[in-house]
Amino acid sequence: MTMKLYFAPGACSFVPHTLLETIGEPFEAQMVKLHKGEQNSPEYRAVNPRGQVPVLVDGDAVITQIVAIVDYLDRKYPQQGFLPTAPLERAKALETLAWMNNTVHPTFTHVFMPFKFSDKPEVQAELKAYNAQLYRPMLADIEAMAVRARDKGHPFLSGAHFGPIDAYALTLLRWGGFAGIDPTGFPTLWAHVQKVAALPAVARAIARERLQLNVFQAA
Repeated sequence: MTMKLYFAPGACSFVPHTLLETIGEPFEAQMVKLHKGEQNSPEYRAVNPRGQVPVLVDGDAVITQIVAIVDYLDRKYPQQGFLPTAPLERAKALETLAWMNNTVHPTFTHVFMPFKFSDKPEVQAELKAYNAQLYRPMLADIEAMAVRARDKGHPFLSGAHFGPIDAYALTLLRWGGFAGIDPTGFPTLWAHVQKVAALPAVARAIARERLQLNVFQAA
């Protein structure tokens, strides 16, 4: 039975989307149009009552949340090397992935969807501006990761293999454009993201989601 991924174009579901493409086994990609509220439909809520993407369905198993899905795919397909195998290195990779998911990602959500946090337009404007300022140094942190990986001769952010940290770094840097942040201002990370985007598996996910890598527009 093929796995099924519920994804939204440009969302964090891009991370498992690229992993599934990398694995190379057939899977079903089911788009969820967040801007049309499909995540709130009874049909989707029956799959994930929390109304979020991504969701991975594997037989009778339904798995939500990025870190859980990544861990599942890494353990099911260990030959891909999505995460390091040594205990400490694996823990550090999961530490980075969790930080991206529980800190950097929510900061951008305050920029892109401030209406989730206030129904007052003036508060929404403040939230957007304030969190855009917080987002930039977080991207600088990921830029530093890319510099360290380059200096160590590692082709990818967590070592020798493409993995979820690379896919999430691409996503987060891309989102920076929506926050008014030029990705080319982080040269090592931008070069790494372009290299990752050129990988055949990642390119297939980008094509399916119809993504533009650099969405920054100068004021």
